[in-house]
Formats: sequence, structure tokens, C-alpha cells
Amino acid sequence: MRIKRGQTKRNKHKKILELAKGYRMSYSKLFKRAHEAVLHAGQYSFDDRHSRFSQFREIWIERINAGLMPHNEKYGTFINKLKDKKVELNRKVLSALALDFPEVFAEVVKTVK
Repeated sequence: MRIKRGQTKRNKHKKILELAKGYRMSYSKLFKRAHEAVLHAGQYSFDDRHSRFSQFREIWIERINAGLMPHNEKYGTFINKLKDKKVELNRKVLSALALDFPEVFAEVVKTVK
């Protein structure tokens, strides 16, 4: 028995072309090019979602380092002293303190010294 795929294929192509809407040149018009572009876009999206966490960590470290400058302290030694004193504050919290509550951050630095 002969199997016809017209409807299935058309639906599949429509789905991909809908995802590729707004892409430049033939990447939004031709199925083959659009499919390739959608696959690459999905991979870039996945990678960037997962690299966002390391970018946040870098921002937190910069903020902590900036908050430590008036206290003549360096980031690396500060984190080491935090671990030695068994202070359980993560970088996210420390950066928020350094940015929003400098007086509380100064107290944390004082306890570590």
C-alpha cells in the first residue's frame, strides 16, 4: 500500500519555517536553510543559558572586589579568610551587601580581619 506524506511533511516544514521567522535572506524562506538555522539557534540559546551563571559569578566577584577597595583588602585573601573563619556567606549575598549595604559589608570585613 502506498503511503502519502504530503500533510505530515507540510506541517513539519511549516513548524520549522515559523521558528525561522525574521531570519535574514533565505534562512526564513527555504526549508533546508531554515532548518539548519533553527538548529544552530537552538544550540546557541542552550549554550548561552548555561554560560549565564558564570557571567553572574564574574559580576559578583567584581562587586565584592570593588567593595573591598576602601578596606585595603584583596578579593582572594578576603575569600580565604572567610573560609578560615567559617563564615557561610556566598558571593551573591556578599555582592548584594557590598552594593546595597556598605556599612553591613564593612562589618563583615571587620569580623574577617
